[in-house]
Amino acid sequence: MADHRAMRMNLALLVTVLLMVNPSFVLSQDVNGVRPLLTPGRGGLESILPKDTHVLSDPASIEGFMRALEGSPPDWSALQGPHGIGDDERLFALNRERDRLRVGRAALRQRVTFIWFGEFTAYDPRTGGFSVAIGPKMVPTRWGIVRFKPEGLPSEMVVVPEPSRRDALRAELARGDRIEVYVAMTGRLIHDESIIYGFAHDELGQGMIMPVVRIERIDYVPVQ
Repeated sequence: MADHRAMRMNLALLVTVLLMVNPSFVLSQDVNGVRPLLTPGRGGLESILPKDTHVLSDPASIEGFMRALEGSPPDWSALQGPHGIGDDERLFALNRERDRLRVGRAALRQRVTFIWFGEFTAYDPRTGGFSVAIGPKMVPTRWGIVRFKPEGLPSEMVVVPEPSRRDALRAELARGDRIEVYVAMTGRLIHDESIIYGFAHDELGQGMIMPVVRIERIDYVPVQ
């Protein structure tokens, strides 16, 4: 039980850490983060989202979207200097050039949904729901590792289950059980700096792609 409590505390600290190290990880009062726990219909996640939303949850969908937006991936081997020397300058030039080239492309205006991970941390009697700690999902693709960056997250993120499930979930949480959900974040790429290219910290030469999305909607979905 102690291990589970420590894990929940660590996840609860994640948003605070992201705010400290990443100024674009902005909280917002405009997006409602107190939302029901939804079960998608036969149509999958698309069945609970606005009809014009493009779900980017797997390598194939993300790669298709990146092709429409960017054309082709960068030459990561050419960008990687010996021992990392000069990487920052080359990446800066790449990001500025790509920002310029994607202006006016239709995919830049497309509403998209991506997935992060969530875990229940505490019961909230005020809302009848459960506070959620969130963390990013890394998606390996042929373009590089993709990690979406949300802008304008709600300051309060709470999952509200059906009343018939509430007591059972409270009992699981009290036992120290880990209760996970997918956090579906919907919005549009910001225009000024919509994609950030960089290198992964864990593997030399591994490209990382960070689409920056201004959040318009949050949905919570059970982990199957």
